[in-house]
Amino acid sequence: MGAETDSPLWQLPATTLARRFADGSLQPSMVLEAILARTDTIDAALNVMALRDDEGARAMAGASDRRWAEGRPLSELDGVPIAIKDNIPVAGLPCAWGSKLFLDFVPERDELAVDRLRRQGLVLLGKTTVSEFTLGRGNVDTPAFGTTRNPWNPALTTGASTGGGAAAVASGVAPFGLGTDGGGSIRWPASYCGLVGFKPSTGRIPRRFGLPAVLNDLEVLSPISRTVDDAAALLQALSEPDVHDRASMAFRHTALVEEPARPLRILHVSQFGNYPVEPEITASVNLAADQLRAMGHRVEAGTAPFDFGLFDRHWRTITMTGVAAIMDGRENWENEVGAIYPSMVADGRAFSSRDYLAALNAYRSVFEQLTDFFEDFDLLLTPVAGAMPRPANEIAPPYQRVFTGFANVTGIPAVSLPGPRSHAGIPIGFQLIAPFGGEGRLLTIARAYEHAHPWAGLWPSLNAS
Repeated sequence: MGAETDSPLWQLPATTLARRFADGSLQPSMVLEAILARTDTIDAALNVMALRDDEGARAMAGASDRRWAEGRPLSELDGVPIAIKDNIPVAGLPCAWGSKLFLDFVPERDELAVDRLRRQGLVLLGKTTVSEFTLGRGNVDTPAFGTTRNPWNPALTTGASTGGGAAAVASGVAPFGLGTDGGGSIRWPASYCGLVGFKPSTGRIPRRFGLPAVLNDLEVLSPISRTVDDAAALLQALSEPDVHDRASMAFRHTALVEEPARPLRILHVSQFGNYPVEPEITASVNLAADQLRAMGHRVEAGTAPFDFGLFDRHWRTITMTGVAAIMDGRENWENEVGAIYPSMVADGRAFSSRDYLAALNAYRSVFEQLTDFFEDFDLLLTPVAGAMPRPANEIAPPYQRVFTGFANVTGIPAVSLPGPRSHAGIPIGFQLIAPFGGEGRLLTIARAYEHAHPWAGLWPSLNAS
């Protein structure tokens, strides 16, 4: 604990803050002021916050101070600051979805997960930047909010679409964040920013009172954090089923419990289909595979354990029709959105109901194939992205995205963990995927890997002040 005690308050993990609030060595308002000062220092360079709610956060932190002093905290995380992605409604705060079209939308009630955070006493810092409609192509660069930049190299992208949340956590603007993952949107930014990005099973974190679902049930609420402990704490805080979300009822008799550590059988797949993978990524994930072997796991090389071509053929059907649905009934939207969206809307409108049904049936087949695979293997290991981060305002190549979406269409959990870095010191993540409901298995191996190869003490030079 000595190193953490000596660290600036904005560098402390969420679970460390919780422990220190409990032992009385820190107060939530002290931590909040350090974080707000940190935001003042770096946000002009990185552009991570779409909206700050300093006044509201100070009121929450002050109330938490009083609860801890009186010995009646609302939860173990009472007083811990958290940043919320700007596609997750927070009552009374604008929820722009990264778009000029929604700048005036102010929800009257919290999304269910945000309500749970409030009830547990967490301090809501504000809203982090997001790709427009959460459907950016590899970056967060919007007409409404500008370009979000990577703390490890501000010339580069953070990844999409939780890029603001990732940059916030990586730069000390928040100890952890709540984002979403509809095709890799928590895992790509985590990979590019040296963080833990945890995409849970569909239904593990119930949803209600959110924005319109434009990706069917592909998009799930997901934590992004510096440590595995922090990700686990946020998952636990939000994972109670809700009867209004039928997907969550799959877990009504299945609590989120970590598995005992044991040697696991892991299939390592380095490439999907004919899509290329950039050499630095392949080298990093190969090293991560060796590290997992050294930890006692059986890691075998192989090919995709499902029909990747079937998945890939139908991917655009869901995503493009979702964009098209947003624009239905709107006039003159073409001049208000980013340049990539008119063609995406046109593509979406060209798909038929038969195409959409074919996509849903294809993804059911992919789920069945992966279920069979997990009868023989415990986990799947892949890269998170096929491409290294590009300049912050450039679109990523198509092969950047291929390793993540299959977990969304099948509803299975996946985690992005920081692996060996590039020669230039840019973070590179690797991905572990478990069967449906296998969050406990992922948390156990992720925590063991972090213990063997810690990363939370690494900070970009931007953060050295």
